[in-house]
Amino acid sequence: MTELKFPENFLWGGATAANQYEGAYNVDGKGLSVQDVTPKGGFGPITDGPTPDNMKLEGIDFYHRYKEDIALFAEMGFKTYRTSIAWTRIFPNGDETEPNEAGLQFYDDLFDELAKYGIEPLITLSHYETPLHLARTYDGWVNRKMIGFYENYVRTVFTRYKDKVKYWLTFNEINSIIHLPFMSGGIATPKEQLSKSDLYQACHHELVASALATKIGHEINPDFKIGCMVIAMPTYPLTSHPDDVIAVMEADRQNFFFSDVHVRGTYPGYMKRYFREHGIELNITPEDEEILKNTVDFVSFSYYMSSTETADESKKVKGAGNILGGVMNPYLEASEWGWQIDPKGLRIILNTFWDRYQKPLFIVENGLGAVDELVKGENGEWTVNDDYRIKYLNDHLVQVAEAIADGVDLMGYTTWGCIDLVSASTAELKKRYGFIYVDRNDDGSGTLNRYKKKSFYWYKDVIATNGESLKA
Repeated sequence: MTELKFPENFLWGGATAANQYEGAYNVDGKGLSVQDVTPKGGFGPITDGPTPDNMKLEGIDFYHRYKEDIALFAEMGFKTYRTSIAWTRIFPNGDETEPNEAGLQFYDDLFDELAKYGIEPLITLSHYETPLHLARTYDGWVNRKMIGFYENYVRTVFTRYKDKVKYWLTFNEINSIIHLPFMSGGIATPKEQLSKSDLYQACHHELVASALATKIGHEINPDFKIGCMVIAMPTYPLTSHPDDVIAVMEADRQNFFFSDVHVRGTYPGYMKRYFREHGIELNITPEDEEILKNTVDFVSFSYYMSSTETADESKKVKGAGNILGGVMNPYLEASEWGWQIDPKGLRIILNTFWDRYQKPLFIVENGLGAVDELVKGENGEWTVNDDYRIKYLNDHLVQVAEAIADGVDLMGYTTWGCIDLVSASTAELKKRYGFIYVDRNDDGSGTLNRYKKKSFYWYKDVIATNGESLKA
């Protein structure tokens, strides 16, 4: 076992998304996004308009409480804080030419508040919140016009915040569009009616838009660091049978395709073969190919679980929480939501990305969703004794230290849902990730008061000691 060492300037922090915690869905000129019509999460039904059962409409009211929450993040010692800009606060329909000043001002105030505490913002430009108008009028990213709408949006926010934000992510979990076309890509056509060509054309438009954003960002401020963001899921063969190993290779490539294009600026040969053999025809222009050459400065990713693959159809028993498919790994335990827990998988994927790209990496989501119980602590204050969360994060961070010892260049680590928020996959609040408990329940009741969990003080200590307090 190596000594637990993190770089001197390591960016410790937490991560959130506007649509899952801001609330104020119709305040100060904000338009509707795809989130406002998915009250049951990414896999649930889509409603005509906002409905009272949609927890995201109010979220945890960060919009009105951000100063209180940022003070708590500062108390933990955050060096960085990842959140997203809600596209519909800036362009309520998405296809306007002029932005909404009230929306721009909100993020000015938010970034100023972070600056007050010396916390570096890490900003996702598009985090599962395509303007609903763009989804319903243009069918989202299937339509090439989306590139222009996105360009207008990113140019606006890059210019506005060029002196306040240095770190940017273009699309959240861009590889999820294959599995969640409406939530991830604003594609209104039902998934079962989409052809593979439609789906991969939408992927292509997002990849071009991402590269274009990278180009524009570097022109507006050469000091910007712009990254891609993918779901990372190392895949293991169920057995040592060569067919299972090939199945792993093919499953991995469906994910690596997105980061390969972002980092290398061109489509890999394995994907061209996949398109040929599946009759997938894409409209890729010479201009697109030129834009794709604007590659990212770093690769960021979410990590929650690993996956296992087999070529044997009789053994394909899918894991309950595996969004990207795969089968159950018999050697791993699972969370309450069926997500298999695999700390060593994080070291594996860090090394895999580093060996593949030799670009700086950033873990921008990792955490445990669990049902928490608010109890009276020894000092008489309300708290949550979330030792299970502390163990989960400790074990993952020990493996992060191992990867750094392996030679991986890692910029930072932001835990997902550092304050309780509404889950993306299920739209529940009872699936809590935070160091800070928010008193709101799935029936909408609660005071919205904030309470520090036991993990709050644990993470504060981890940051203060730069990881030395972790237990190997």
